[in-house]
Amino acid sequence: MKKNLLAIAVGAAVAMPGVVLADGPTVYGKVNISLEQMSYDPSPAAPNNDDEFELQSNASRLGVKGDLDLDVANLKAIYQAEFEISVDDGDKSGQTFTQRNIFGGLQGGFGTLKAGKFDTPTKLAQGKIDQFNDLDGDIKNVMPGENRASNIIQYSTPKLADMITLNAAFIPNEDSDDFDGDGENENGLADSTSISLVLEKDMFFAALSHDTSIEDDLVADTQTFAGTSTLDITRVAAGIKPGNFELGAIYQMAEESEGDGEDAAVVVSAAFKIDRIKLKAQYGMAEGDSNDEEITQYSLGADYKLAKATKTYVYFNNLEADIADEEVQTIGIGMEHKF
Repeated sequence: MKKNLLAIAVGAAVAMPGVVLADGPTVYGKVNISLEQMSYDPSPAAPNNDDEFELQSNASRLGVKGDLDLDVANLKAIYQAEFEISVDDGDKSGQTFTQRNIFGGLQGGFGTLKAGKFDTPTKLAQGKIDQFNDLDGDIKNVMPGENRASNIIQYSTPKLADMITLNAAFIPNEDSDDFDGDGENENGLADSTSISLVLEKDMFFAALSHDTSIEDDLVADTQTFAGTSTLDITRVAAGIKPGNFELGAIYQMAEESEGDGEDAAVVVSAAFKIDRIKLKAQYGMAEGDSNDEEITQYSLGADYKLAKATKTYVYFNNLEADIADEEVQTIGIGMEHKF
């Protein structure tokens, strides 16, 4: 009976976009679904074909979030529980829901302290520069660092001078992996770290971030450390939105913490709005240091806004590896609705 009542309550909340339940949590989400034609060169091994149609769910999600005033020092308790849902087939790696950003914490005049599983400061340092986020043109195809870390603890300052925020996160390994290959699992308080300095003022955005010993893999350089792959990553991002234009760029260096592999990557993006239409383009490139592999990606697309929270879109993406001599092309048409 209790489960039925909970299902009815959640269903009623979802039916009312952005609803706040009497000082309770805000229920929110996004449905992003697209029909895509994928073409592969060289062709995959039989019986697979060199092209196919796929219905994609594109990180659709459902979540609750909120805050609660406490009786001590003007503090607030904050919380969020966000899950990915698979709109296409209802199956995400054998599950109906998979965890996205989930945390609890405190917020006050000192800033924000939170802990759980959520995007690292380096991932968030991209801002909104990635014009094809969650689609096949996502920047994760050309640069590592797009991590959502478990067991992460983060402190963020209040906005300094009304424009600068410092984010500092550390991740205890919980004695589960051997990062340095010495035969013993790491068991420190801050085995991995992610720190960013973000500047946001009017139409300008800039960020500088650095990760140490973060679990991830290089994109272009195939020389990997024997064992758990951990990277040191430095990312610089900048964007500007003068009027109806959007321009952005990201430069990144990533190297294995305990190996010789190294990637250098760059992404540039641009967009222009004409009434309800947004035209956008993006180019990304990654180059491996030891193997000279070069991976390039370019994307073109157009969004059409149907309402404040709903849009349709079409896009084209081309991803190519030079030395591996592989190429994947995607043509997609889709719809996104936020609630």
